[in-house]
Amino acid sequence: MFGLPGQPPVTITPAAVAQIAKLMGRENAAGFRIGVKKGGCAGMEYTMDIAQEAGPMDIVVEEGAARVLIAPMAQMFMIGTEIDYETGLLESGFKFRNPNVTESCGCGESIKFKDMDELSQASTTGAPDLRS
Repeated sequence: MFGLPGQPPVTITPAAVAQIAKLMGRENAAGFRIGVKKGGCAGMEYTMDIAQEAGPMDIVVEEGAARVLIAPMAQMFMIGTEIDYETGLLESGFKFRNPNVTESCGCGESIKFKDMDELSQASTTGAPDLRS
């Protein structure tokens, strides 16, 4: 498992807590699973799913009525991320403010993370420098 002792790997804003709790309640779900997968023009994309149960290797972050499950393959990439939910005139959706992202595509759907070796070293030293 990756992370800093005593600190959750992600933070969740009040707007995101409200939206996640709403989605969980509508589906009677155990949580909101976040992951990453290969894809998009920058190389990686976030995945988001309603989960009926937590997996044995998921990291669970609870804030109020919201429960975020971080999939095993995403854990290294999510350290230090703030999850927000923004409502605008043209679109609404979850926003990830992730210090591990080095670039993103123009549409905002695809991201590129710092080098795997750099992320691994940062998570094991306990003092990550996640600034670009």
